[in-house]
Amino acid sequence: MPDGPMEPAGEQPTEPARRSALSVAFEWVVIVVLAVALSQATRTWVVATYTVPTPSMVPTIQVGDRFLVDRIVYRYRSPQPGDIVLFDDPRRELPALVKRVIAVAGHTVDLKDGQVLIDGVPAYEPYTHGAASTLETVRMPVTVPPGFVWVMGDNRTDSADSRFFGPIPVSTIHGRAWFTYWPPGDIGPLR
Repeated sequence: MPDGPMEPAGEQPTEPARRSALSVAFEWVVIVVLAVALSQATRTWVVATYTVPTPSMVPTIQVGDRFLVDRIVYRYRSPQPGDIVLFDDPRRELPALVKRVIAVAGHTVDLKDGQVLIDGVPAYEPYTHGAASTLETVRMPVTVPPGFVWVMGDNRTDSADSRFFGPIPVSTIHGRAWFTYWPPGDIGPLR
C-alpha cells in the first residue's frame, strides 16, 4: 500500500486555467515599463555613468574611461578635499567636468613655485606625480567662500579648473566619481 494521502478514485487533477495571450502580453509590457522606469530613476537619483572626454584627470582617469558617479553621497555629507567630483562646466563648453576637490569653504588656496598651498601648507598630492601647478588666471591667493569648493585636475599642465574659473558652487556638483568600469584594464576604484 502506498504511503501518503490517496486521491479519491475517478477524480483527475484540474489543469491550471489558461491565460489569454493578451494577458501575458500586458504583463510583459508592465515588466518592461517598470524596468525602464527603475533604471531611469537609478540613473537620476542614485548612480550615473559618465565618460571622460579630456585629459585633465590623467593619470587617475584616462581619456575615454567610463566611470560611475555616486549621486547620493552629498545629500549626507559635504564634498571633502580629495573627492573626485562631476559638476556643471562653469564655461558651458561641455555638459560636465570631472576634477578633484582641493579645498573647501574657509580654506585659502595659493600657488607658489608650482606647489599648491592650502592655508600656507603645501598640499599632499601624490596623484599629480610631481607635475607643477603653475598655470592660472585667477588672482591668488583665494579664500574659498561658503557654499563653494576649489577643484583642480590631476593633470596640472592640461586642465581648465579653478585656476581659470575660480571656486565652483557646491550646488553644481552632480556627485562623487568612485569607480572606473571601462575599459577592462582600468577597472577599479578612483582614488
